[in-house]
Amino acid sequence: MMGDGVLRGHIRILITTLSLSIFVTAHAGNLPVSNVATSFSKSFDTTLQRKLASVLEQMGLSRAAINGKLAVALVDITNPDAPKVAAINGDEMMYAASLPKIAILYAAFVEINRGRLRLDKQTRESLTRMIRVSSNEDATLMLNRIGKQRVLEILQTGPFRFYDPATNGGLWVGKEYAKGTAYRRDPLHNISHGATVLQTARLYFLLESGRLLPPDLTAQMKEMLGHPAINHKFVKGLSKRPEAVVYRKSGTWRQWHADSALVEANGYKYVAVVLAEDPQGGQWLERLITPMHDLIVHPKYAAVTD
Repeated sequence: MMGDGVLRGHIRILITTLSLSIFVTAHAGNLPVSNVATSFSKSFDTTLQRKLASVLEQMGLSRAAINGKLAVALVDITNPDAPKVAAINGDEMMYAASLPKIAILYAAFVEINRGRLRLDKQTRESLTRMIRVSSNEDATLMLNRIGKQRVLEILQTGPFRFYDPATNGGLWVGKEYAKGTAYRRDPLHNISHGATVLQTARLYFLLESGRLLPPDLTAQMKEMLGHPAINHKFVKGLSKRPEAVVYRKSGTWRQWHADSALVEANGYKYVAVVLAEDPQGGQWLERLITPMHDLIVHPKYAAVTD
């Protein structure tokens, strides 16, 4: 077991590392920070980072992060022109189960915006089921309607590049959500359905700030992410915070657990993304989201966990 004094030392190293102008992954046993070389990384907030690391310490999850079994991002986007970013293992790509269905949703809206896909009643309902109830059938249907290679092209090109070797990967869909083998695993980590917490958080941030799509399509994509129908992980944890309005996509397969959400509450907005590899990962996410929420919405209570 890691002693409290040693862990506090590790967290001090983390904060010192974050004060550098270039963010690098630490290799001395301290909680690893992101080395994302994008404009998003310029918004790292040392105070929020310190508090996020403290939440993991208090919940006994620092060791999981150090061992690469837990990745967490928290982004305060209340002021979209000055987001505050905090992340642990921010660019650690992990298997993310159904969470990358949000990448299929994004690709669909890219094609809708370009006039290559009609947002008719059938398409709208299929996309909504894919997100709200995590329908594998609809995810596979939409993946094939857009085109498997086209989805990967959208993720790897254009102005956003939600999968980029410079950020150690990101969102990736290389397999149907059905039985069978992967048609294309990601080239860096050999993952079929993957994500990093920072690339996922970027997608939510760009959507909410109006940079991702035209206003009408932004509203429709956000509506599909709303009204989540699966009451677990973030949604279950945030039931303790009734002021929270949640737009989310989660994922679960065996020991891999993922959740991602844009949350609005009392005039605040934030994005939270957590990836975990542990049989208890679902419970980790449920427990983590409440203090993460409080860091943004109830900062004076942020040191208290339920």
